[in-house]
Amino acid sequence: MTDNATAGPEATAAAPGATAAPLPYDAVVLAGGAARRLGGADKPGVRIGGRALLDRVLTACAAARTTVVVAAPRSTARPVRWAREEPPGAGPVAALAAGLRHTTAAHAVVLSADLPFLQADTLRRLLTALGGSGADGALLTDAEGRDQPLVAAYRTAALRRELDALAAAHDGLTGLPLHRLTGALRLTRVPDPHASFDCDTWDDIVNARARIREHGHVLDEWISAVKDELGIDLDVDTNVLLDLARDAAHGVARPAAPLTTFLVGYAAARGEGGPEAVAEAARKAAALALRWEEEATEAGESGGPSAPDAG
Repeated sequence: MTDNATAGPEATAAAPGATAAPLPYDAVVLAGGAARRLGGADKPGVRIGGRALLDRVLTACAAARTTVVVAAPRSTARPVRWAREEPPGAGPVAALAAGLRHTTAAHAVVLSADLPFLQADTLRRLLTALGGSGADGALLTDAEGRDQPLVAAYRTAALRRELDALAAAHDGLTGLPLHRLTGALRLTRVPDPHASFDCDTWDDIVNARARIREHGHVLDEWISAVKDELGIDLDVDTNVLLDLARDAAHGVARPAAPLTTFLVGYAAARGEGGPEAVAEAARKAAALALRWEEEATEAGESGGPSAPDAG
């Protein structure tokens, strides 16, 4: 679904190190392409790391005030608003226009539904880059430096202005490529070969599935997948829980590790339920595990209750 055309000559460079607060936004996700290079497969439903590609994108833009998915309705991990271009299959520009009609925010992120590595932080960086510039939009560039207009944040007024102009000039938007739209916009660019990776072919899907199982990614991917599956929106310090599991396994017994982390989660849920509650419960359980280890060490050094000098 990605059109790799280069934007217009007035494009600017993204300001590095921008620190302005991210802008409020709506999200438009284009999920109705024909997926010809996948043999017509249901690309938004293809699973990467146990999660549908569309659901992975919806997780990344969960902070949107309104999320519009342009496609035939389907089951999704979170509620969205559905829209459809007329006629169906009229192309990405027509699909974008259909989705934009349901938005009200001054800024919109526009995304394809085939981005396995998109993260909320990616969208924050795009919105921050847009807010810190006078541009009409901020988009990612891929590993080859190509523009990715379907991983981007735009000013909705600029999009509506150019969509209206295109519709008037071409008697509609059917069949128009995205570069006809982005070529008229002033754009700033944010390089990110990882987040801009999209799944156009089966080889892309195989590569994405392999990449999330790499040592540096697999744990975060698994935690994200579990939270989506269970409907949990909670960010915790996984290192704290891993340290707790290590202490319980070493100081008590190996099976104590999963059972202890479960009990910590249960205790946190009964209390305040936030990251601080998890951290506090983990701290108490870790201290207990260390006390068990100390007692075991002392018992070993003294010979235990059966030693001649015991009591």
